Amino acid sequence: MANLKVRTILVSQPEPKVENSPYFDLQQKHKVKIDFRSFIHVEGVSAKDVRAQKIDLNNFTAIILTSRNAVDHFFRVAEEMRYKVPEDLRYFCQSEAIAFYLQKYVVYRKRKIYVGQKDFADMSSLFKKYKDEKFLLPASDQLNADAPVTLNNLKINWTQAVFYKTVMSDLSDLADVYYDVLAFFSPTGIKSLFKNFPDFKQNDTRIAVFGSTTQKEALEHGLRIDILAPTPETPSMTMALEKYVAEANKGK
Repeated sequence: MANLKVRTILVSQPEPKVENSPYFDLQQKHKVKIDFRSFIHVEGVSAKDVRAQKIDLNNFTAIILTSRNAVDHFFRVAEEMRYKVPEDLRYFCQSEAIAFYLQKYVVYRKRKIYVGQKDFADMSSLFKKYKDEKFLLPASDQLNADAPVTLNNLKINWTQAVFYKTVMSDLSDLADVYYDVLAFFSPTGIKSLFKNFPDFKQNDTRIAVFGSTTQKEALEHGLRIDILAPTPETPSMTMALEKYVAEANKGK
């Protein structure tokens, strides 16, 4: 497949909002057309459905936030439940980016906010320090396994609740559109492809995947993986695409 030129790429994510995205550099440098389209989207769970999970926000003293979606949907549900968020509530954020995003809802310097490095397990020392808190983990219906494993191993008082769901998008308008490369970032993205197009045949389409779980899902669906990230040489999807396109389009 590497001998076939790449002219078009479909990235199964929303278009980057920043002007200096490496995708745009890739587009200009190699004169390829890159389109962006979410194969999955997030839908909020109603306050009624959160209550059905036996969740009373008054019972918790700390909130664990693993994504911007978790931040948005925690405060949405709190508002729907007419729950006044107390000033002494503790927030445990998985990364600096999530903690920064939290400022959309709270006055940062007045609140108790604790920040991890990057991975969920990086917050272990923080959880140990505040082991007497009652933790709520507002998450999606597809929470990564490392969060429950870490929290259970620490033997702290924590509760998981589904505040939002990952849903497959309708891609029927792409039925007759062909791309040289399809780039995927999650197992659900692969599932969405086959839910929308059950008879999808890969043929000359190159498949790019990010992460081992996405790779596993692609292989289980019988796909040939042509571009894989992260690797030591190409730690990001854009770097992996850049390397592949440079080789495929060389001298063409």
